[in-house]
Amino acid sequence: MQQWLSREEALAMLGVRPQTLYAYVSRRLIERRTDPDDPRRSHYRGEDILALTCRRARGRRRTTIAASAMAWGEPVIRTSISTVRHGRLIFRGRDAGDLAETATLEEVAALLWQQSDMAPFREAEAAPDPFVALAALVAKGRSMLGRSPARLVGDASEAVAVLTAAFGGHGTGPIHQRLVQGWSVDARHGDLVRRVLVLLADHELNPSTFATRVAASTGASLPASLLAGLATLSGPRHGGAGATLAALLTEAAAIGTDAAVMRWLAAGHQLPGFGHPLYPHGDPRCAALLAHVTLDPALEELRNVVVDATDAAPNIDFAVLAITRAAALPPDAAFRLFAVARSVGWAAHAMEQAASGGVIRPRAIYDPA
Repeated sequence: MQQWLSREEALAMLGVRPQTLYAYVSRRLIERRTDPDDPRRSHYRGEDILALTCRRARGRRRTTIAASAMAWGEPVIRTSISTVRHGRLIFRGRDAGDLAETATLEEVAALLWQQSDMAPFREAEAAPDPFVALAALVAKGRSMLGRSPARLVGDASEAVAVLTAAFGGHGTGPIHQRLVQGWSVDARHGDLVRRVLVLLADHELNPSTFATRVAASTGASLPASLLAGLATLSGPRHGGAGATLAALLTEAAAIGTDAAVMRWLAAGHQLPGFGHPLYPHGDPRCAALLAHVTLDPALEELRNVVVDATDAAPNIDFAVLAITRAAALPPDAAFRLFAVARSVGWAAHAMEQAASGGVIRPRAIYDPA
């Protein structure tokens, strides 16, 4: 799909009159820009038009809409926290890539939690297992129902601090410095860790965030809601993508990159670390990180082979593995970084969901065997 279409191309693709096209623009369903070569003409964003045509093709039956919403389809939950819009990740109106240039995870937490001034996260005791550490908070946690926003922010801060310590972070400084110190990483790589944490802090309604909101909608405590998110992140199809990509790289070293990639494709496996349904033109989070790290020869060859074979661009999982290798982070650093960073977003969504007062309870399509 072209990124921008002419008026004539847009009308032909939509099959509508000019008045209808202008109505779509006024309702912000289609973005319009002035033709840089002719200010009297307009261009219309192609992916917006494609989304509209797909929606119309599916029809507007309630069951069709509901079914499509469960897998990269129709938006189903209102949020002001984050969104992916025109290939950009937005945190409360701010471009995440821009934030990653200077912000810390603490500053992103303040933004997502709507705090003008937030105290640093306290230091927490080290724990042998993050699930156990978070479960200990659940055991003494209180329902979010009726709890003041200030108390909820306090609960969130405590949970993030506990998870950071359980994933190896030490000290009282910013979260990225705690992780660098706890992992005995060269301090000069701290800025790379900071950038990763900011870009991973939230990603709209991904599976772990949805699980967090479901738990929060029942009135569960904030730590319990975050534990639901952490449990969901542990699945190999979600937070395990980094480990799967590392496995592909290991196989490439053993039998050759071309052979490994072709074998995965022949087996019908989706290649980890490449492509993303929300970013058809490339994951901007990946681009923001790769601008600050040099790929080692093995990763560079893997990228070239996959792009040549599939045209799929590398995504955030690829970039995180690149930084893990360049900075000599722990082998499972991808999951640790995702969990620590995303706990900030989970907390924001839990608080927003609790404030909405609604219980998330979809219906099933009964299909007896």
